[in-house]
Amino acid sequence: MQPIELERRREKMCSSELPLAVYREIAAHLQQVEGITTELITQQSQKFDYQQSQISCLSIEYPVKFDASCQKRVEEILDYYTKLYGSLQRESIV
Repeated sequence: MQPIELERRREKMCSSELPLAVYREIAAHLQQVEGITTELITQQSQKFDYQQSQISCLSIEYPVKFDASCQKRVEEILDYYTKLYGSLQRESIV
């Protein structure tokens, strides 16, 4: 018998100013929340720019029926980084 796949939702979080290390730190913190998986999406620019992030965005995936306490924890983590580094753009991925 195969496990039943739960429906999952994806969104991406982007900021052109965040360095690779900060994206990795955010991903590590988010993955501590049960049900969260993350993926770093690399920058696709062919031109190197030291001031530009090496990461295009962070993909966040979680169950559609996400526990309210887990959702609250995710928001707390993202709010913390927003306070430290400024606006983080978030959008749903279809």
